[in-house]
Amino acid sequence: MYVPHFNRVDDLDAARAFVHAASVGLLVTAGADGVPDATLLPILWEGDRIIAHFARANEHWKRIADGTPGLVVVSGPDAYVTPSWYAAKAEHGKVVPTWNYSAVQLRGPVTVHDDVEWLRDAVTALTVRHEASRSDPWAVTDVPEKYVAGQLQAIVGVELRVEQVDAKAKWSQNQSDADRAGVVAGYEAEHRMDAASHMRDGSL
Repeated sequence: MYVPHFNRVDDLDAARAFVHAASVGLLVTAGADGVPDATLLPILWEGDRIIAHFARANEHWKRIADGTPGLVVVSGPDAYVTPSWYAAKAEHGKVVPTWNYSAVQLRGPVTVHDDVEWLRDAVTALTVRHEASRSDPWAVTDVPEKYVAGQLQAIVGVELRVEQVDAKAKWSQNQSDADRAGVVAGYEAEHRMDAASHMRDGSL
């Protein structure tokens, strides 16, 4: 991912919070034949690893050799920018469209796990993450053990050891204050309050 210095986010805690809030990421790997595979997965970033799982029927996992380089792409808010919003359009007209967005990319070697206990721990951790805020959280232990065992047979675990983190907040930071104000006003007029909020603070 191309990250100009004015869009780079070096705060690792901010990147972790972004991934935690998004909760899903696109895992991209390439098989031995060089052909890329991509699967959108619920993910959990714990320590230096991303954990997730595939449906066993998904051929993607079968094409991942242990240690295969992997990329997890986590996307946040994004929004189009029309040049009509820039004050500079009326001044000199030398403006073009662009797209604003937030994203975090995580790279590292990938390992596939086909061990029942690893899978149980991963599914439990993912469940706790997504049920924690509910008034009556569901738990894996709410299900009959025989049923859980059967469901675990239908999935395969995957882990990416995080070796590189790239976080990018592209919210017109390279534009003038007048142009940025125009973009904020444009987003607000289109009821894109999420994009307007990111424009104001330039955050992920």
